[in-house]
Amino acid sequence: MIQTGLIQSAHDDLVTDICYDYYGLRLATCSLDQRIKIWQLDETEGTWSVEDEWKAHDAAVSRLSWAHPEFGTILASASFDRTVKIWEQTSFVAGADAQSNGSVHAHTAVSGGSSSSRWVERAVLLDARGTVRAVEFAPHHFGLKLATVSSDNYLRTYECLEQSSLTTWQLCEEVDVTTLPSTSSPSSLSVAFATPTQTNATLEAASASLVAQALQQSQVPLQQRPGLGNREADGGWCVSWCKERYWGEVLVAGCGVSGAVKIIQVSPSSRRPTTLFTLDPTPAGTLNPSEATSGIGPSGDGEVPIPFAITSVAWAPSCGRSYHLLATGGRDGRVRIWRVKPAEDVDDADAEGEPRWTGTIVADFDHHKSAVGRVEWNITGTVLSSAGNDGRVRLWKATIGNVWRSAGSIGVEQSEDSPDADAVMDDNIAGE
Repeated sequence: MIQTGLIQSAHDDLVTDICYDYYGLRLATCSLDQRIKIWQLDETEGTWSVEDEWKAHDAAVSRLSWAHPEFGTILASASFDRTVKIWEQTSFVAGADAQSNGSVHAHTAVSGGSSSSRWVERAVLLDARGTVRAVEFAPHHFGLKLATVSSDNYLRTYECLEQSSLTTWQLCEEVDVTTLPSTSSPSSLSVAFATPTQTNATLEAASASLVAQALQQSQVPLQQRPGLGNREADGGWCVSWCKERYWGEVLVAGCGVSGAVKIIQVSPSSRRPTTLFTLDPTPAGTLNPSEATSGIGPSGDGEVPIPFAITSVAWAPSCGRSYHLLATGGRDGRVRIWRVKPAEDVDDADAEGEPRWTGTIVADFDHHKSAVGRVEWNITGTVLSSAGNDGRVRLWKATIGNVWRSAGSIGVEQSEDSPDADAVMDDNIAGE
């Protein structure tokens, strides 16, 4: 059963992001109105109420991310004003000076004066040369670090050097994702495709690279291809960290309008970041049978399918799996689930000793029929949710045999008489 609730008039303008804290009892929202709101769940009534609210940036706020609670109550916000700000919730002391340095501003709670806390701006990160479109804190076992992606196509990682004050952040890495080199030659990669009911269809090694090379030679430059925009509004910028400690500091990031995202190794610090694997559904020219009816597949004259920007990416918690699951959502309206796995044998490593990663598309859905704005996993990595411009949040879950199916959907457009969302379970939408 899908249980839903509705927060009426959450902001004065379009809500751009929502983010649960570690315990799922608080919710942070941001909007084009330049404000951040913190909501508290009443577990008895099942309702949400505003706990704090403040003007956070000088332009629209694009993304939010909570840090792990072991570091305190810390929130990062990214904005179209090209900044990332670090906020901390502190106890309110009447008459105390809230500024720990000259650039820190306090924002008091707005819940009728009953709150004993306020949010303090601890740091402002100013390195981006474009609108900052994604921000995410690293898993806590790597320390207090975060990654950002901006419309200048740069991935930047930061580390807090003074966790007691949160005022000093070091820029650890700054790389152009679109030109980031790979640790392996193209022939070492495995490009694989599979439908939701066929999970082992692959195109391996040299044959994959030859096909990709031939297609690359036949393609005209992206900006000259009909139907593909090259404006910022046509692009997508996203980032997500690998939750597992074993492989080191690894994340996945997407930039621009290419339709591909890269798995990037950002540690050890003695070496520059490198691309471990590229998740690109188009280089082999092989698409799922459902592409024929989706409107984006190859035409009868052999035209190569046009890639669309990836707007959201999410790395699932591993929970003991021997492989990783990654989900992407794009402007083509498709939600894809990738099964990604590093090499297990030493013989499968490249000349520098790095494991060769392989990837398979195990699910490809076009139910939204419009741009997908967000994909997100549950805490165990077993259920995927996606939100699209069709006004629905859709759930996806693997059945027996690891076949991914729709598990239900929730309509977010509500009439004034209906306080509850329109929830549809999988039995009713199996024919979609």
